[in-house]
Amino acid sequence: MKIHEFQGKEILRKYNVPVPRGFAATSVKEAVSAAEQLGGPVWVVKAQIHAGGRGKGGGVKVAKSIDEVKKYASEILGMTLVTHQTGPEGKLVKKLLIEEGVNIDRELYLGITLDRAISKNVVMVSTEGGMEIEKVAEESPEKIIKCAVAPFIGLQPYQARELAFALGLKGAQVASATKFLIALYKAYEATDASLAEINPLVVTKEGNVIALDAKMNFDDNAMYRHKDIEAYRDLDEEDSLEIEASKFNLNYIKLDGNVGCMVNGAGLAMATMDIIKLAGGEPANFLDVGGGANKTTVANGFKIILSDPNVKAILINIFGGIVRCDRVAQGVIDAAREIEVKLPIVVRLEGTNAKEAGVMLNESGLAFEVAGSLHEAAEKVTKVLKAS
Repeated sequence: MKIHEFQGKEILRKYNVPVPRGFAATSVKEAVSAAEQLGGPVWVVKAQIHAGGRGKGGGVKVAKSIDEVKKYASEILGMTLVTHQTGPEGKLVKKLLIEEGVNIDRELYLGITLDRAISKNVVMVSTEGGMEIEKVAEESPEKIIKCAVAPFIGLQPYQARELAFALGLKGAQVASATKFLIALYKAYEATDASLAEINPLVVTKEGNVIALDAKMNFDDNAMYRHKDIEAYRDLDEEDSLEIEASKFNLNYIKLDGNVGCMVNGAGLAMATMDIIKLAGGEPANFLDVGGGANKTTVANGFKIILSDPNVKAILINIFGGIVRCDRVAQGVIDAAREIEVKLPIVVRLEGTNAKEAGVMLNESGLAFEVAGSLHEAAEKVTKVLKAS
């Protein structure tokens, strides 16, 4: 689950991570009121969307008067902000963060995430703050310093100091950065976050270390423990089909292709998408219906897939381990009749009672293309696409 910057900073404040003072606003009037409440000669008006690169897209402006706050808030609210992370369609800005100006001396990078290869959280820092970390990793990987954190022990003060020294900090800055790093790591672990990214992390001319930005993502499976964080979910920032799929406990991610995929198991779903591409097609989605595929889950899967106007054919790939293939086949037949699916459907069933399932599909009177292997299924679905 993703949240907005202003929400991330609210969480960080609870764990004593230094952030600038600021207020969220949903109107120009609220933005002006926030600036007046903050006081001071300089304010930053920031678009709040679930994407990075807002500054380059015109979504972050520095205002030096209340009139400028009003002007920038009017321009940014309601704009469709396009960044490298939104795609060409962009995102509509409905919220702002009005923040006090900070006397910046240096911009740095700090991130925490799980490194699955070593099964440990990793703290990453770089002197290249304010830049896209992917670009730094590609062009100057030596400028990213990583520190693996042992489970059950947490980030130790000596590790935090080593990271501070790696950033070129000195004197009181090291003490400030060490305290910052330990507090941020505590916030990351306590909230079941999957990502905490501060870009830029700034050193002020006064020597303080502050989170000028805050990006936090969380493990969906842990949200039952964090109802306060779950309440931050902004459905306006999520794909409507993904929201609908979550209501049926379906794991769905929309993609840009034209082959709708319905699979049981995340690994099999990934392999299915790969082989569709190898056959010359383009997957329209990732959809894992889970281990117990039945009429209800298949019907809900069909509804989600068919809601995407780009889908021109459907590939169903089910492995009958926990569930028998003949039961899945009956569910597919019943759901296809009930929903009146008119698109070409290629079905590949493997596992318990797979032969019986194939007979059922062929004798159903519906226009199923039954495949005996995943490769054959991918070839058939791309063939029906070319014929349509």
